[in-house]
Amino acid sequence: MSRRLVVLGGGGFLGSHLCDHLLARGDEVVCVDDFSTGRRANVAHLRQDPRFTLVEADISESLPVEGPVSGVFNLASPASPPDYLARPLQTLAVGSEGTRRGLALARDHRARFLLASTSEVYGDPDVHPQPESYWGNVNSVGPRSVYDEAKRFAEALTMAHHRTLGTDVAIVRIFNTYGPRLRPDDGRVVSNFLLQAMKGEPLTVYGDGSQTRSLCYVDDEVRGLVALFDSDLTGPVNLGNPDEYTVLQLASTVVDLLGSSSPIIHLPLPVDDPTRRRPDISLARSALGWEPTTHLRDGLALTAAFLAEEARATAEDLAAVDGARSGNNGSE
Repeated sequence: MSRRLVVLGGGGFLGSHLCDHLLARGDEVVCVDDFSTGRRANVAHLRQDPRFTLVEADISESLPVEGPVSGVFNLASPASPPDYLARPLQTLAVGSEGTRRGLALARDHRARFLLASTSEVYGDPDVHPQPESYWGNVNSVGPRSVYDEAKRFAEALTMAHHRTLGTDVAIVRIFNTYGPRLRPDDGRVVSNFLLQAMKGEPLTVYGDGSQTRSLCYVDDEVRGLVALFDSDLTGPVNLGNPDEYTVLQLASTVVDLLGSSSPIIHLPLPVDDPTRRRPDISLARSALGWEPTTHLRDGLALTAAFLAEEARATAEDLAAVDGARSGNNGSE
């Protein structure tokens, strides 16, 4: 049965892939985004689909969605460190007031609400791997806290809505996700390394590179989000890849995969950068039958192909602009 589902942050990297998946299975989708970090190009291919509606809005200020609503996915937030560090107040606002508006929309329509939270709620963890029962080790006044604490507050608000008002909710804690549609300037480790290797530039590893990350390909992540939404589970539920790599291993894998001659250089470690990150996905496996299936090298190859095409298209656009300018100058 077709449902009308609202995706907050649907123009972003992960949100746009979720819109694709929901439409492909027959649902109607209302995508809400202010495109502060998302991109119109991510959903441009959906604009002609009559089951797709685009609403441009900042949900921390308003959520102008009309008509029936069967469910709300809240993925609205800057997600990469450069984005949320550049927009600290906006990140806190969308995590608080934006989440409240999304919950109110779901409750008004007796719809299910899924909050996309993050592994960042675990901070720099003392427990490894991280189960959902771990309360975390977060610096509440550090520069990264604008994202960490926004998500922790959003989780608290979601559960308060559930307990007090009976809103049907689910909370997912997303670990590092990568894939096509990562912005070239996103600033996350995968896009950074791939672009540097493609250009033959040094790969910048922060610290000694011994810190670990667990990288989940975007298609696997979306499958997990939808499985949780379709379940009756409240959560929180970890969704991520339990395969753990050091940042130095990831850099070496990228160089090898692309046959790059790029050297690896080391820069100072950012403040509060987590030293270890790996999800315990026992709950997702047992309750949802979910686990990632995409091998890292395969996912990296698909992401590299996307970034290469982005670079080619950008170069062609710049060449066209230069050509037009030259033509204009010559005719004047």
